[in-house]
Amino acid sequence: MSQSQGNEFKPTLGLFDSTMIVAGSMIGSGIFIVSADMLKDLGSAGWLIAAWIITGVMTLIAAVSYGELSGMFPKAGGQYVYLKEAYNPLVGFLYGWSFFSVIQTGTIAAVAVGFAKFAGYFFPALAWEDENTFHISGFTIHYAQLLGVALIILLTYINTRGVKTGKIIQTFFTSTKLIAMFALIMAGLFFFKSDIWEANWADAWTIRNLTKSDSGIISTNTLLTGAAMGAIASAMVGSIFSSDAWNNVTFIAGEIQNPKRNIGLSLFLGTLIVTVIYILMNVVYLANVNLNDLAFAKDNRVALSASDAIFGSVGTILIALLIMISTFGCNNGLILAGARVYYTMAKDQLFFKNAGTLNENAVPEWALWIQCAMACVLCLSGKYGDLLDMVSFVVVIFYVLTIAGIFILRRKRPDAERPYKAFGYPVLPLIYILMGLSFCGLLIVYKPQFTWPGLIITLIGIPLYFFAVRSGKSVSKNVNH
Repeated sequence: MSQSQGNEFKPTLGLFDSTMIVAGSMIGSGIFIVSADMLKDLGSAGWLIAAWIITGVMTLIAAVSYGELSGMFPKAGGQYVYLKEAYNPLVGFLYGWSFFSVIQTGTIAAVAVGFAKFAGYFFPALAWEDENTFHISGFTIHYAQLLGVALIILLTYINTRGVKTGKIIQTFFTSTKLIAMFALIMAGLFFFKSDIWEANWADAWTIRNLTKSDSGIISTNTLLTGAAMGAIASAMVGSIFSSDAWNNVTFIAGEIQNPKRNIGLSLFLGTLIVTVIYILMNVVYLANVNLNDLAFAKDNRVALSASDAIFGSVGTILIALLIMISTFGCNNGLILAGARVYYTMAKDQLFFKNAGTLNENAVPEWALWIQCAMACVLCLSGKYGDLLDMVSFVVVIFYVLTIAGIFILRRKRPDAERPYKAFGYPVLPLIYILMGLSFCGLLIVYKPQFTWPGLIITLIGIPLYFFAVRSGKSVSKNVNH
């Protein structure tokens, strides 16, 4: 593997490309599925929309706050760099370790299998059924998982050919799915069923758990204030997962033209577009399908239920195609961006040395392939979904720490160049910190299974950090001698 001349990234991505990476990385399969489980937790139309609005507000505040950090540190690595500069290398490493072990690779695995599952509508052998499996060493593997692995390998290879190739794929697939989703929203509003809408909003602000017995009877359990707050936090695990990866564009700052301007602007535009789409998609669900049918849609596929109500049987095919386009483009953005974090960590001697090199196409090929290997392992393990639930808590904690870093850096480096300052500072960043801590606190109390596993995964990074530091010093001594 030869290194590119000067071993530097080439700035080839403009504002539109960057915005497509933000939007494309955010929109995977979540928006088409997670509202079912959210409704099981909340049992009300009003609180479903409220949960998506709260998540959207949090995401937008975080995005406009990150603009200041991206302007201060317009180089590859993004959030890892921000945490390292605001706190210390250990905090940055803990984020990078969590990012590699679960956050990014687990998301890549989940999105890839999502693509394969919906391909099952066209290829029955890929349907998520027991007969479409085989066994190896006690593991049961679905053929859909194999297709997911193949997709990850294909997109990784494409991205080793240079950022321009990845940009073309990202722009095409993101533009296609945005147009298709807007078309679905317009059709859903056009075929608005007022009787269903009124029934869904008849008692919209009472939070209930919905459960379904073997006999098909749906029962409700109205929640009191404390439990209701816990239900909101639990439901938001789904909306936050669906809205995550908005910060991926910061990882590729070295390949963006005029990064001090374009990163912050693309963060705002991308998250705004996706937030509006997500809220409108849920309005369409509620305007066309009964609340209980949405909550207990087959395999949680609420988008299929809505599309079937709007378009009839052809709706299933349309949504399956849309989700395949969506997940393909989403994974391309995740794969493209993620490897830049490992590249920067390697430059700091906190990751495998080879990850810190660029190939002749000016991309971190080795980092791309090790990310690919980890994602494929998680894909075949089938545990990526559980792991992602477990790290939702950690993801938000790192966002809170990063935004708190704006306050720290204002004190530590008051004279540093800030081409863009956090919008609404200090009020909006403080609001995000309070909202994020409230979300995490409610999860600790009411959904501990979403908190301690993610913390354990993160804390495993502490001994790994000191091992990496010691190894890095040993390498430096040998080079000097």
